[in-house]
Amino acid sequence: MSHIPEFRNYIAGQWVRSSSGATFENRNPANRNEILGVFQRSTAKDAEQAIRAAGEAFARWRLMPAPRRGEILFRVGELLLKRKEEFAQQMTREMGKVLSETRGDVQEAIDMSFFTAGEGRRLYGHTTPAELPNKFAMSVRMPLGVCSLITPWNFPMAIPSWKLIPALVCGNTVVIKPASDTPQSCFNLVQICEEAGVPAGVVNFITGSGGELGGPLMTHAGVKLVSFTGSTETGRAVSAACAPGFKHCNLEMGGKNVIMVMDDAHLDLAVEGAVWGGFGTAGQRCTAASRVVVHKKVYKEFVEKLAGRTKSLRVGNGLDPHVDMGPVINQAQLETVEKYVEIGKKEGAKLLMGGHRLESGEHAQGFFHEPTLFGDVSPKMRIAQEEIFGPVVSVIPADGLDQAVEVANDVPYGLSASIYTQDVNKAFVAMRDMYTGIFYVNASTIGAEVHLPFGGTKQTGNGHREAGIQALDIFSEWKSIYVDYSGKLQKAQIDHD
Repeated sequence: MSHIPEFRNYIAGQWVRSSSGATFENRNPANRNEILGVFQRSTAKDAEQAIRAAGEAFARWRLMPAPRRGEILFRVGELLLKRKEEFAQQMTREMGKVLSETRGDVQEAIDMSFFTAGEGRRLYGHTTPAELPNKFAMSVRMPLGVCSLITPWNFPMAIPSWKLIPALVCGNTVVIKPASDTPQSCFNLVQICEEAGVPAGVVNFITGSGGELGGPLMTHAGVKLVSFTGSTETGRAVSAACAPGFKHCNLEMGGKNVIMVMDDAHLDLAVEGAVWGGFGTAGQRCTAASRVVVHKKVYKEFVEKLAGRTKSLRVGNGLDPHVDMGPVINQAQLETVEKYVEIGKKEGAKLLMGGHRLESGEHAQGFFHEPTLFGDVSPKMRIAQEEIFGPVVSVIPADGLDQAVEVANDVPYGLSASIYTQDVNKAFVAMRDMYTGIFYVNASTIGAEVHLPFGGTKQTGNGHREAGIQALDIFSEWKSIYVDYSGKLQKAQIDHD
């Protein structure tokens, strides 16, 4: 084991082993024989130490002027930019998605650092006229304190940055726990924070199972906010754990996203959007386009084009520049995909393409599954209602725009949607009537940019938005301030002659 690197927790500015003395392996999902490193199997004791360190650091960090905090975060972006290719290569090995996508993942962290660093010189409050004479009124933001950040494996650097960077610019300190499938990318981000000059204790990093660490991270009295991205089922448990202590809780959860293709759409463009939305990251995005609702007038032609384009996709190791789609993340996810393929068949959907695990030749040691298309899908089938989080796309026929919108909205989630049409009127009707947090016209359902808010409706989240300046509302609280310089007691709403 001496040749396999050991990665440690980061607590109070020190890289330390877990109190348990135990570790777990980080393996390449494209080649299960490749061990990328071992990480700490942390315990509740480690979590409590990290929370305590963050609490002690908060007293100092919150008093550092916000512009100075922003300057440090700008350096984070600069350092990430210098090591972008290195981190992308490592991410492809630990997560599986193709190299062009992992470069984009690192770039999101860079963009988030640069964008949010500027908020250190803004963090705007408001001044407003008071209703009484000789009185000044304003509102300001203040940090919450220690924030627990629990992040997923599919965007192992981008999503941690969505939480970490805004939390820090607002003056909070954090304990971050990455998904056990992809801890190294988050490790890299934390290491860059240290190099950029983030003071000891402001950022703390622990690895291990959610079952072991989730309790203290969600219920410890020193934690003021829990920010979680993952499944709706787990998010519900996070919300319940936070409720007794009235902790702030930010949830980003599932999606069952849709592309609507109208009869006047540019079909080749729509096909490319459906392929990118459905099979990018092997369908393992909360914004993945797992449903395509197609006008019946062009349904046959669209399906033929989509099947042909899907058939041409090459599945393999994401480091290979000729590969279009990598593996799914682990054995459990592979089995979930296989389960839903069987569900689709039993429900009566028409299997148009794929449907099988790939397990021979170059695929023998990885968690690979064919890109899979179902046609003639009914909107109420489970494959059209439930999040699969894999390379499975359902194509659903519709009579027109009204029915397409009705079908598109009729799922438990409301994250992302898109429409392909050349009719501006149809586009605006769909923009108005789709109840999702993100909407695209003549583009796929993926591709959010960091300066716009990210999040969804219904069971996708609990109303918060990450990214953009809206993320500041997650990681800060408003304080209204009144300064009375009249020299006498004045009574608002009462002294109103």
